[in-house]
Amino acid sequence: MEAAALYMNAARAGKKALAICTISDLLIGGEVTTAEQRQSAFHDMMQVALSIAE
Repeated sequence: MEAAALYMNAARAGKKALAICTISDLLIGGEVTTAEQRQSAFHDMMQVALSIAE
């Protein structure tokens, strides 16, 4: 829902937008990501997103 609002506002303003959706824990299967894994993976995702946005 937030990504849809982001894209709608960007379109209205004539700007580009990028949304990143992440999943850190799986309810089915019980896989859990540690805080350290999340921090590292999310940092890497942000770096990729910033390089795409340039």
